[in-house]
Amino acid sequence: MVDDPRRRPVRAVRLRSVGEAELELQYRVVHGYRRAFRMAGTGPPLVLIHGIGDSSATWAELIPDLARTHTVIAPDLLGHGDSDKPRADYSVAAYANGVRDLLTTLNIESATLVGHSLGGGVAMQFAYQFPERTERLILVSAGGVGREVNPVLRLVSLPGAHLMLSSLRLPGMRLQVGLGIRLMKLLDTDLGQDAPDLLNLVDALPDETSRNAFIRTLRAVVDWRGQVVTMLDRCYLTEGMPTMLLWGDRDSVVPVRHAFGAHEAMPGSRLEIFEGAGHFPFHSDPTRFVSLVEEFTATTAPADWSRDHWRQLLRDGGPGTSRARRGERDLREASERSAT
Repeated sequence: MVDDPRRRPVRAVRLRSVGEAELELQYRVVHGYRRAFRMAGTGPPLVLIHGIGDSSATWAELIPDLARTHTVIAPDLLGHGDSDKPRADYSVAAYANGVRDLLTTLNIESATLVGHSLGGGVAMQFAYQFPERTERLILVSAGGVGREVNPVLRLVSLPGAHLMLSSLRLPGMRLQVGLGIRLMKLLDTDLGQDAPDLLNLVDALPDETSRNAFIRTLRAVVDWRGQVVTMLDRCYLTEGMPTMLLWGDRDSVVPVRHAFGAHEAMPGSRLEIFEGAGHFPFHSDPTRFVSLVEEFTATTAPADWSRDHWRQLLRDGGPGTSRARRGERDLREASERSAT
């Protein structure tokens, strides 16, 4: 009999030994494409959404601790990790749909979403498209707040990016890049904080198919001027939804000023800054990260979505609309000034 991933039973994975971070990948075929994911623990569902070029492996060291109190689901987004990498729609909205469909196949109706970088944008889009299925939002160095983004990502969005990414895998290039990273760390630059993790993302693009998926995803959210997707105009819709923002104050990819802009625009949100951390605060201080997630989910009630309330928010524009527009304008103007 042919092994069909669609017929395999879904189960939470029991760790083989205490403290072991590696979790078995499971698979579901949705719309004809294989979706990889990690699933562990019992309790309220907690969905971990990785950033661009990354995979569920980025959460591996945190999953065992989070799985003590939650059912943790960490997908590899389409085009990433062990999921299929077709020539497909890699927009933020499509990713939100993909997360919804995967959760549906796992019989999970609602969950708390934790999104990092691009995954933060996907989490916010999920909450916008499916508020009735979103219990809480935890946004980690999230994209989609302002235009500013690391110039390297803007460069990769340009024509010829395939050649540039391919060249990084040529013999000798890794050594040169490694020397550059050491220099940036010695000089104590913000990019030096993030360079090792960012280089790991390049290592996760071993072939042309992976690089094509990465570039298609990037171009859906970034162009030569910066980020092209914003959620500030709809932030007021998070009113009544417990939301926490986690950011490193030395983030070289998405500046920490975006955290303050989002915090102002999202009514009732909570902001936690990781001092000395870059774009991956959950790697820099995993103990504090896990503690904050567990405390936040334990002390806040899931969002009580109401169609009437949602309708009224849309009609009124919400109390934070003017602040959101002002914040978006300030972030845009700062980005345009830095670009010139």
